[in-house]
Amino acid sequence: MTGEYEKAFKKSIEQPDKFWDEAAQQIEWHKPYTKVLDDSQAPFYRWFTGGELNTCYNALDFHVKNGRADQLAMIYDSPVTNSIQKFTYTQLRDRVAKFAGVLLENGIKKGDRVIIYMPMIPEAMIGMLACARIGAIHSVVFGGFAPHELAIRINDARPTLILSASCGMEGSKIIEYKPLLDKAIELAQHKPEKCIIYQRPQAKAGIIADRDIDWVEAEKSAKPADCVFVQATDPLYIIYTSGSTGIPKGVVRDNGGHAVALKWTMKNIYNMEPGDVFWAASDVGWVVGHSYIVYAPLLAGCTTIMYEGKPVGTPDPGAFWRVISQHNVKALFCAPTAFRAIKKEDPNGEYLKKYNLSSFKYLFQAGERLDPDTYYWASNLLKVPVIDHWWQTETGWAIAANCMGLEPLPIKAGSPTKSAPGYQITVMDSNGRILPNEKEGTFAVKLPLPPGTFPTLWQNDKKFRESYLDPFPGYYFTGDGGYIDKDGYLFIMGRVDDVINVAGHRLSTGEMEEVVASHKDIAECAVIGVADDLRGEIPFGFVILKNGVNRDPKEILQELYAMVRDQIGNFAYFRNAVIVRQLPKTRSGKILRSTMRKVANGEQFSIPSTIDDPNILGEIKEALVRVDHVKK
Repeated sequence: MTGEYEKAFKKSIEQPDKFWDEAAQQIEWHKPYTKVLDDSQAPFYRWFTGGELNTCYNALDFHVKNGRADQLAMIYDSPVTNSIQKFTYTQLRDRVAKFAGVLLENGIKKGDRVIIYMPMIPEAMIGMLACARIGAIHSVVFGGFAPHELAIRINDARPTLILSASCGMEGSKIIEYKPLLDKAIELAQHKPEKCIIYQRPQAKAGIIADRDIDWVEAEKSAKPADCVFVQATDPLYIIYTSGSTGIPKGVVRDNGGHAVALKWTMKNIYNMEPGDVFWAASDVGWVVGHSYIVYAPLLAGCTTIMYEGKPVGTPDPGAFWRVISQHNVKALFCAPTAFRAIKKEDPNGEYLKKYNLSSFKYLFQAGERLDPDTYYWASNLLKVPVIDHWWQTETGWAIAANCMGLEPLPIKAGSPTKSAPGYQITVMDSNGRILPNEKEGTFAVKLPLPPGTFPTLWQNDKKFRESYLDPFPGYYFTGDGGYIDKDGYLFIMGRVDDVINVAGHRLSTGEMEEVVASHKDIAECAVIGVADDLRGEIPFGFVILKNGVNRDPKEILQELYAMVRDQIGNFAYFRNAVIVRQLPKTRSGKILRSTMRKVANGEQFSIPSTIDDPNILGEIKEALVRVDHVKK
């Protein structure tokens, strides 16, 4: 152990001004900041007040001027359209400057909002960076979201303009975006003045006269735009996160703190150097896509990969290995669900043998808890560090991580290691009392949050206070539960509402999932709490079998019950599970446990707009009907 992690963490907590002032030297400022941490409006903290910069300049122009003009900035790899495009830093800067000119010609100015409703194509990234270039605030909405959900976001952000495309691709399926966009605008009370549409060859969008503009034609005649410098505290973007009420919250990300923190993470958390190839297998519609497809790799002078495909089926379970091998990827960041999908299709890793992964050094996992079974499978297969880390849309980067660039710490399966520098994490009970190590409760982070997190919600300071500050005054309420062990390692067991009460025993469904997932025949699972007249709640499991498993399903289920009984206890009362074809998930791969609970308990529920396949909920309902004492 070098002690570099402990030294950095201690400094970040005891001398946050000095720690982040040093990190900020890596960013080029148009005007120096006058204060590193401004606490004059606490609990609404601000970072780098008085400073001026441009995020697009730091992501592109800076590298063009400092020796990376001809280095690849972005590789677009689309197995669904069988195409690859590569952009040097100069080429990407020029495209972004031209499209920023398009925005200016259509009346967009500093502070205006632009909604981006696009598939995983280069133009999505170009649109984001073009907004940043002229000081406009972008809000990316996941491509293919239902019109009602898009309309809600239009009403909240009140965009002057929307960027979209004629279609997206879900495997071999073409999803036409324009009818969804038109319907959303029809539903919305706020009407954007214009829409700029990128026509893809897979589908042609109808154009509405006097409102819709053809992207390619507009870009051809545009004059390149220079960078507009903004305050460090000015918003860069708004990203909506679904709340438990179904009403999305507009998370705001500022320019200064965001640029400083993300550039710092690339070296210190991911151990990436300028010129390295980084791949976040996410979507620009999610926070991972914002942070680690678009901004962080470019701020750090790396090559980023934009992948329009799936971990399996485009065309096979070797898809990820092909991309890593072909593009010399050093680090991959994706959700555990992607690896569970690969494990299900190719449990012995036969497809890996076709590819040379000599460039590959790290696998980073986030988005949901990395269960030990998936950790061991990936670790044994790839022979590289498999690093779980924990963060949220609200934080924009890792709350807890194993900082590979500072000092790799021993890995504990099931843990995202320790607090990242900048985050002082505690575990609290429902009354806001700090709990000792090994005691399970709710994770909270002492204020102020570090740079790069969110200063507030879009035009809703009241909701920001109520949702995140009021539950534990002086702390950020994460909504995630778990414990810190004697060595300071965090174990995140799921959202606080994933803790169930079985006959007076508070039990973590995440812990039960960990046991179930370790069974040799199980590819993936979810455990939820369902209402029970006798015990209050009982756990109920949904499991997916690995390909090629041909055993008696009843025998497998009995083995699962025995495993939970042996490893947790008979009091857990895990005696109900069903084998299903797949689990209901969001398009980003998160299992919709709260919706499953409502289905199980016969409660009213709306089909979430983020769901990957709405038909799966019907199958879940049918599976539950087969179990006698679960409430229908």
